[in-house]
Amino acid sequence: MVDVVHAAQALAPDIRARAEEIEQARRLPADIARTLAEAGLFRQLIPSSVGGLEVRPSAFSEVVQTIAAADAAVGWCVMIGATTGLNAAYLPPEVAREVYGDPKVITGGVFAPIGKAVVDGDHYRVTGRWPWASGSANCDWLCGGCLIFDGERPRMRADGGPENRMMLFRREDVELIDTWHASGLRGTGSGDMAVDDVAVPLGRSVSLEDPPTAAGALYAFPVFGLLAVGVASVALGNAKAALESLRDLANAKKPQYSRRSLAERTPVQADFGRAQGRWRAARAYLDDAIDRCWQGATARGALTTEDRADLRLACTHATRESADVVSTAYELGGGTSVYASHPLQRHFRDAHVATQHIMVAPSTYELIGRVELGLETQASML
Repeated sequence: MVDVVHAAQALAPDIRARAEEIEQARRLPADIARTLAEAGLFRQLIPSSVGGLEVRPSAFSEVVQTIAAADAAVGWCVMIGATTGLNAAYLPPEVAREVYGDPKVITGGVFAPIGKAVVDGDHYRVTGRWPWASGSANCDWLCGGCLIFDGERPRMRADGGPENRMMLFRREDVELIDTWHASGLRGTGSGDMAVDDVAVPLGRSVSLEDPPTAAGALYAFPVFGLLAVGVASVALGNAKAALESLRDLANAKKPQYSRRSLAERTPVQADFGRAQGRWRAARAYLDDAIDRCWQGATARGALTTEDRADLRLACTHATRESADVVSTAYELGGGTSVYASHPLQRHFRDAHVATQHIMVAPSTYELIGRVELGLETQASML
């Protein structure tokens, strides 16, 4: 078994050294993507039956945090590549091997069902355009969520909602559109992707509301829950790096009006201590939620609605606490933080882009609040 945690730790220094190059490129350089693939970081959540690593969620979180602490954009690309690998657990085994069988394959895409797939015999005819296709320039396959149509009419589920499925496209069938001129996470290359009347075999699509075709405790976790774990892990890694950057700055910087360094000033010491406490508490809550869900998955083969809600709450809390921690570090850095030459400004921008992901958006609190208040809740959204 590949030790992905050790692999991430070994790769982190080189990634950190190339952070400015990655930022300026606005995408993940191809050689870094290949190195990550060779190290197995994109295969973390693929079933072992397809040649994947099928790691525990706690290891996945640690890997993403480690890479994100070196560069948040690279951590984000690792997270997207790994979580789109979850499609392999829902595909027919022969199709999963076709898409994910190559040990160096890289996949990406967008879960949001904003494409249109029309049933045409044993294929879907798919047209759509999706934003936020992170890491797509290095992908061999890309996936996009779609609403299913029978002719001109959307197909409806038994609960009255529209049916949606994830379609998997060969890279050559997808147009990549450079729209990624963003405030943060610039190196993710999260531009738009589009397809126009592409034929996708019925079997090369998945419904994430169906039971997985792969066995194992990992696939008792909801896909959206694991995606949220990935987003939170990027945020935590970025916040850890921001605190380290502030510590280095505080020990070196002496304001013109003082003989003492920032680190020697008691207000800075107090704020830094509080920020460390908030970061450690957020990480501990996430670790605890993952561990309790893992225990439920291994013991029962399923998670309760309460488990799923707690996991999403831990992820949302970690992401938003991390952004506040980074804001504190940015403010304590003073005027130095605003310069493009200092890491704190990038950590600040990256933190506040991560908070915009739908898996950790403020609306998540409403969904979790319904569960905590004992109200009927659509658990598929968890």
